[in-house]
Amino acid sequence: MTIFRKEALKNALSRNVDLTPTINCKISEIYGNNVFGIDSLREQLPIDTFEKIKQTIDSGQIIDRKIADQVASAMKTWALEKGATHYTHWFQPLNGATAEKHDAFFSPTEGIRSIERFEGKNLVQQEPDASSFPSGGIRNTFEARGYSAWDPTSPAFIVNGTLCIPTVFVSYTGESLDFKTPLLKAINYLDKAAVDVCQFFDKNITKVFPTLGWEQEYFLIDEALFFARPDLVLTGRTLFGHPAAKDQQLEDHYFGSIPERVTAYMKEFEIEAWKLGIPVKTRHNEVAPNQFELAPVYEEVNIAIDHNQLIMDLMARIARKHHFRILLHEKPFAGINGSGKHNNWSLATNTGKNLLSPGKTPKNNMMFLAFLINIVKAVHDHADLLRAAIATAGNDHRLGANEAPPAIISIFIGEHLTRVLNDIENKVREEKMTPDEKTVLKLNICKIPQIIMDNTDRNRTSPFAFTGDKFEFRAVGSSANCSPAMIVLNTIVANQLVEFKKDVETLMHGNDDKKDEAIFKVIRNYIISSKKILFEGNGYGEEWVKEAKKRGLSNLKDTPTALNAYLSPKTKELFAKTCIFSTRELEARYYVKHEMYTKILQIEARVIGDLALNHIIPTAIKYQNLLLENVHGLKNVFSESEFKKKAKYQIELINEISEHVSEIQINVNELVEERKKVNKIEAFDIKSLQYCKKIKPYFDVIRYHADKLETLIDDELWPLPKYREMLFIK
Repeated sequence: MTIFRKEALKNALSRNVDLTPTINCKISEIYGNNVFGIDSLREQLPIDTFEKIKQTIDSGQIIDRKIADQVASAMKTWALEKGATHYTHWFQPLNGATAEKHDAFFSPTEGIRSIERFEGKNLVQQEPDASSFPSGGIRNTFEARGYSAWDPTSPAFIVNGTLCIPTVFVSYTGESLDFKTPLLKAINYLDKAAVDVCQFFDKNITKVFPTLGWEQEYFLIDEALFFARPDLVLTGRTLFGHPAAKDQQLEDHYFGSIPERVTAYMKEFEIEAWKLGIPVKTRHNEVAPNQFELAPVYEEVNIAIDHNQLIMDLMARIARKHHFRILLHEKPFAGINGSGKHNNWSLATNTGKNLLSPGKTPKNNMMFLAFLINIVKAVHDHADLLRAAIATAGNDHRLGANEAPPAIISIFIGEHLTRVLNDIENKVREEKMTPDEKTVLKLNICKIPQIIMDNTDRNRTSPFAFTGDKFEFRAVGSSANCSPAMIVLNTIVANQLVEFKKDVETLMHGNDDKKDEAIFKVIRNYIISSKKILFEGNGYGEEWVKEAKKRGLSNLKDTPTALNAYLSPKTKELFAKTCIFSTRELEARYYVKHEMYTKILQIEARVIGDLALNHIIPTAIKYQNLLLENVHGLKNVFSESEFKKKAKYQIELINEISEHVSEIQINVNELVEERKKVNKIEAFDIKSLQYCKKIKPYFDVIRYHADKLETLIDDELWPLPKYREMLFIK
């Protein structure tokens, strides 16, 4: 075993479990302590000012500068009392991470004195450099100006002595350079569209907002072993590594007892999360060794996404304190389950109702069905765009594997709901419904609450599954910002609800007495036109791939192909009509996603070449030389006939090693040459496609031969920590 690997393993095995992260009070006593939210505003502001700011936040209007000054003053007082020394606008650029530029509160005065200053203008707007973030051509390096603007709907918080203010991020020319700006637009658009539809059923509903409950999967690895793996350090996944003899096949890790060292880590990041108002509630072992999951209570989608971005950063920082590294890559280890981030999405109202939870009356059941079927139609009509929203280089490794849904977008609603939809389709055949048909249909619909809550199963192979009172979008990757998926989902559903209202009103002809009949007819038409997206079976099976092709459903297996949906005429029309993205903003995101994909594969290709040529091949040759010395020694000791018998295994091993070394060398050389050609391509989308089709296939070939060498070479010589070592450190 190499000294580096040996020391890494020794350090990992000798870790002492730190059980100190505990709290000596109720969670409720620390929850939100580091958050300047509604309660803080109520405490710090005069009542009339508080009512104005609350009304402004609820209506989504621009904050008056005088009110902003009062809020800034209150926020500064609160932050200073908490020990904060700096403030920052916290935003989400298109690289998928978060960004912040810290400024101190102090402002010099005459002489050597200073005061703490934070005014409304500091709260409302900052000017971070926009030139070095991904912009898809909206900003050039010599055009640095960009603006961050306060998002008052998401509360400020303190991390490490810095007041963090959630903001949007836009260019000098007004285009969005972040995920939050279009998300807020989509939320507002959905609110209006959903309220208009709700008015058919319940006049008391005046506001609808999407909710999100994300489930974050992740791996932990000891930091010593992490740093002994250059591929993990540089790419977030293992580019080489033979499967361990035992991994997850005994199914003994899932929901098993959590190792003490991991529990200590979880306790600390949960405490910090609670202080930040992140409602983390669930933790457990996941399927693969050293894989875990956490999940919070549902929140409004904008806040939920802010909290997910914040907690990914929080988990990474606290992992380092416990000598762990967190792996958020969708497939850090080959051959075992990867990690996703299931997005549980629903619609809530100002009356406290969940629109995807059936009520106890026919009226509420009809409203539930209307929203359910409009969502089905929205996904049916824009399945390719939804697939594009979750397309990344990392997620390509996960989608279609045996722990994740396939790349084919389909919807699972359960056999009982399917039966209800079939009843609607089959019973309403006439141009005009009879009173008996209406009565029978309403009686059937009235049974939905019991059916849904008691008997709706779950389909783990479905990328978009109805699970009782929400849809679970399972195809989102673990490292992803949830915003792209939620922007698309909220937009397509809102757009569909607008169309639904138009279709119903067209059939009503201004006669409110025809409303129920019009709603039934439109719903039935939607069921007929969208039912091919519904699938109840095994999404992993080859039979589904064939069946999906017959139905005309797309199977977009790689990111460059999937991204084409962003620039389809249908997508451009959708976002232009809804004012979520301008054509330029849409094209910019298309460019950024292609560019990100290319850069990730470029890095992986370089790391593969480095590890193969500088670590694996030299190790193989070193071991081969030892074998040759052994063979020469045997030849000097034994006769010719005895030698052939005694040295047979060693000679075969030498030949086998030579073959693998040769194949690695040949394929690495070809990879390098092919990469040089592809790098000359100027068209960014063609370049990413060529990286996918021409460069990426070499990865598996080189890995195959390197992993074979791992099983042949003396364990004492192998330079990289192995799967059996990385996955079972407690």
